Amino acid sequence: MELFRSVNVDWLGKKWYFLGFSLIFSVAGILSMAAHWARIGSPVPLGVDFRGGTEVRLQFVQTPDAGKIRQATEAAGIKDATIRSFGVGTNEMLISLPEQHDETSLDSGRKDIVDALQAHYNNPFTVRNVQVVGPTVGKQLEKQAALATLYSLLGMLIYLWFRFQLIYGIAAVVACFHDTLITVGAFALLDSFGFSGLEISLTVIAAILTLVGYSMNDTIVVFDRIRENLRLSRRESLPDVVNRSINQTLSRTVLTSGLTFLTVLSLFIFGGPVLRGFSFALVVGILIGTYSSIAVAAPMLVAYQQWRAQGDKVVALPAAKRSRV
Repeated sequence: MELFRSVNVDWLGKKWYFLGFSLIFSVAGILSMAAHWARIGSPVPLGVDFRGGTEVRLQFVQTPDAGKIRQATEAAGIKDATIRSFGVGTNEMLISLPEQHDETSLDSGRKDIVDALQAHYNNPFTVRNVQVVGPTVGKQLEKQAALATLYSLLGMLIYLWFRFQLIYGIAAVVACFHDTLITVGAFALLDSFGFSGLEISLTVIAAILTLVGYSMNDTIVVFDRIRENLRLSRRESLPDVVNRSINQTLSRTVLTSGLTFLTVLSLFIFGGPVLRGFSFALVVGILIGTYSSIAVAAPMLVAYQQWRAQGDKVVALPAAKRSRV
């Protein structure tokens, strides 16, 4: 099934618009992460999985008042608690306590919160969920999550180096890094504007790793078509080959990414607060990943060849070795 026929878009002719778009969102994400680091001590809003602490989810009978809940916790001697609503129209609140010095004090956080609200806040409630993570475990998970992302990018670079050429691998990894930076930066950016509830948790890391593979798959489809066209059109300039290859794969890209995007968008809208961070990462990542396959990875091949030719003449990039697969 082809959604578009006889497409003839000059994608490389719009490269400066693409560059401007990427720079705006990348710089906005970096500045937001820097501001978040200065304010909180971490570049992005971290869930209890990474920062350590006690997180208690409560459901109240009546509509809860965050201000009165804070007064109740402070009256009981609980300082630095983070209080935010959990969902819309659910009467649920999420109360988080920062990491303490030992696991015992972390585990007692639930009891402290429950006792404080029972004594100082007249609104019956039930405890829906309690999550306790020690500071040591949180730091280990944070390190392992960063290593998992870096190792996945390195592994894909090596694979594309052997499957295509080194420049193909570098272009694909840069595009994936671009996608990851903008996706993670979106969490810090929205947090800066007061949108709470979007935190980097283990499920969000799983979503980011999924997006790395998804974006890489889209990029490989375009690269494979470029390689085929290079074999068939050795006299054609590289920009023309790249434009034609993107146009030939555009229908497949839009159909695949579009259907996946509709699925994760439904998950984001109807999935509830528990899946909000996970689905948000997928929504942003699929959009940016599809964009980067066309507007970041492929133009890098042309930029590399123009640099090799010192801007005088664009010659065709040698096609990679024929795959045995």
